[in-house]
Amino acid sequence: MAALSPPNAAFLHDIVLTTLRNVTLLDFWADHLTGGKHLDHRTRWLLRIGLCQLFLLGVPSHAAVNETVAAAGRSGALVNAVLRRAGREEAALRSMSEEQPLSVRYSHPEFLVRRWIKIMGKAKTEALCQWNQEPPSTYVRLNGLHEEASTRLAQMPELEDLGDGFYRCEAAPREALKQGLCYAQDPSTAHAPRMLAPKPGEMVLDACAAPGGKTTLLAELMCNEGRIYACDASSVRLARLRDNLTRLKVRIAQVNAFDLLSDATPPFGDLQFDRILLDVPCSNSGVMRRRIDVRWRLQEAEFASLAETQKSIVESALRFLKPGGSLVYSTCSIDPEENQGVVKAVLASHPEMEMLESRLVFPPKDETDGAFAARLVKHA
Repeated sequence: MAALSPPNAAFLHDIVLTTLRNVTLLDFWADHLTGGKHLDHRTRWLLRIGLCQLFLLGVPSHAAVNETVAAAGRSGALVNAVLRRAGREEAALRSMSEEQPLSVRYSHPEFLVRRWIKIMGKAKTEALCQWNQEPPSTYVRLNGLHEEASTRLAQMPELEDLGDGFYRCEAAPREALKQGLCYAQDPSTAHAPRMLAPKPGEMVLDACAAPGGKTTLLAELMCNEGRIYACDASSVRLARLRDNLTRLKVRIAQVNAFDLLSDATPPFGDLQFDRILLDVPCSNSGVMRRRIDVRWRLQEAEFASLAETQKSIVESALRFLKPGGSLVYSTCSIDPEENQGVVKAVLASHPEMEMLESRLVFPPKDETDGAFAARLVKHA
């Protein structure tokens, strides 16, 4: 099969991602237009794609209908009839969709919408759902460990300087990324390393390090002086972690496979750390705009099970924290059960720990991915 031209590849990318973002809404329209008729898997997806082009991507009706019908095979007659009817009834279909609940209008699971309304109210929930429906911006962080990064990035007009070392761009600057001048990273990911505030010469544990975006920022904050043990429970992710650290000129990191929940001997022995970063596995509920799959794979029961795992990870890490040392707990979740709830449970079980600060990044307000970070200190 011939390779797609760049414009066609970009258009296909838009069709796929926009369809996935709007599956429930597209199904609402398809079910209305077919009278709730049972549709086989292929036909349903063809109608989703055709309706997406007609109503969401602004593709001319003849092009959207003809191309979708051409791909339909035996169901071509049905697809043709439904899409042509959709074109005639567009205004009515759009009006009907506005009367539907948030879960339909913005294609989010019903349980998640209910959960968010209970946590933050309907207005914030709708704002979050709207946010998740838009394509995410692309950001890069300047690599302060590269002596030429600042000068060379300043010479790239396609980069919009946002301050604090971050730039926004229409497309990833591949050559600059390859040369280690910058790293593709949302601004929200910088809050936890900066909250940890490691100093040159300190011993730091980044216990959930892969793929390395936060590790490289830690090394930059430490001026490449001291030692970072960059560990991850997933050994398959370590190659990418090592590659990123090398490309971004990190000299002070030692990479190891280590699971805080295992009984394995730590690769750092009985070392005690000045600072520990725990960017724990989470629901990813703060990055649904960027990770379209999250809303469709997340199950309601996962929040409680994740919170238990997260609490266990924190408690395991505390044994490696020096008296007087700091630990930052972070997630890319906006759910209080995974964030404030975990911190509260840890503090209740560990009177030697105190929370000094915390921050929740809410996407519609902060206009970045969502995130949470809390800094805990261990009293001597």
